[in-house]
Amino acid sequence: MLNLSIVIPAFNEEESLPELCAWIDKVLNEHKLTYEVILIDDGSSDTTWKVYQDLASKNANLKGIRFNRNYGKSAALNRGFEKAIGDVVVTMDADLQDSPEELPELYKMIVEGGFDLVSGWKKKRYDPLSKTIPTKLYNWATRKMTGIYLHDFNCGLKAYKNEVVKAVEVYGEMHRYIPILAKRAGYAVIGEKVVLHQSRKYGTTKFGLERFINGPLDLLSITFVSKFGQRPMHLFGSFGMLMFIFGFMTALFLGLEKLYHLSQGVLPGLVTDNPWFYISLVSMILGTQLFLAGFLGELVSRNNPVRNEYKIREEI
Repeated sequence: MLNLSIVIPAFNEEESLPELCAWIDKVLNEHKLTYEVILIDDGSSDTTWKVYQDLASKNANLKGIRFNRNYGKSAALNRGFEKAIGDVVVTMDADLQDSPEELPELYKMIVEGGFDLVSGWKKKRYDPLSKTIPTKLYNWATRKMTGIYLHDFNCGLKAYKNEVVKAVEVYGEMHRYIPILAKRAGYAVIGEKVVLHQSRKYGTTKFGLERFINGPLDLLSITFVSKFGQRPMHLFGSFGMLMFIFGFMTALFLGLEKLYHLSQGVLPGLVTDNPWFYISLVSMILGTQLFLAGFLGELVSRNNPVRNEYKIREEI
C-alpha cells in the first residue's frame, strides 16, 4: 500500500500542472514517501488533460480521471476518494496556491499524531477581499452551527486517514464541509495545521457568486439530514404537536369565554369575528400537516435499504 494518495481536482489548469507535479515528486522523494497523484479533470476546456497525459507518460505515479463535463469540485473529490489507495489521502488544489512542502508534515500528523483528519489553515491569505470576507463569515457560521472549531473550512489542503474518505459521501457543495461529514461518521479526532498560502501564479480564480447561496444551503442540509434523517418525526412531529396544542388551547379558550359570557347573561359576539379564532384554526391545520409530514418521513426512512448500514471501524 502507498503512503500517500494526493487527490487534485483541476479545471483549466494547463499552465500549473507541470510545475505542481514536479514539485510533489521532488518533495516526496526527498522524504522517501511512496505516493500516487489522482488528478480529476473536471471538464476543462483547455489542454489540461493532454498536458497531464504527457506528464503521466513519464511518471507512473500519476493517475487521472477525466469528466465529460464540469460537475464541480465535490464530484471530483468523490471519484478521487473512491480511487485512492494510500494510507493517507490528501486533497489539494491544482493552482499552486497549496504548497506540496506541507505534504510530509500532514502525513506525519495523521500517521503519528493519531488524527482522523487534519485541515489546513491559511492564516495569511493572498486572496482579494471579495473572497476573504465571505470566507471568514462562512467559517464563523459553520463553527457556531457544528461545534467544530476550525479556522478555515474552505482550505482545499486537507489530510485524511484512508478509512475516513471511504466513509463519507461528497456531493453538491459539500467539499468544504468534509470535516462535518467525517465527524457525523464517527471520526471526531480533527486537527488543524497552519499552512502556506501562495498567490495564484497562473489562470484565474474559480470563486463564483453562487457559493454565497449554495454553501449555506448545503450546511443546513448537512445539519438537518445528520440530525433528523433517521428520525424525521422528531422534528416535524414536535413542531406539529406544539402548533396543534397552541391552536386547540386557543380555540378552547374562545369557546369557554363565550360560555362564561352566556352564563352571565351577556350576549357575546360571534366567535368567528375574533381574529384569534382563525389563528387557532390555521395553527391546528398546520400542526396536523407537520405531524403527517413527519409520519410520511418515518415511512420513507423505514423503507430505506441502508437504514441499518453502520460504519464499523474494527472488530475482534
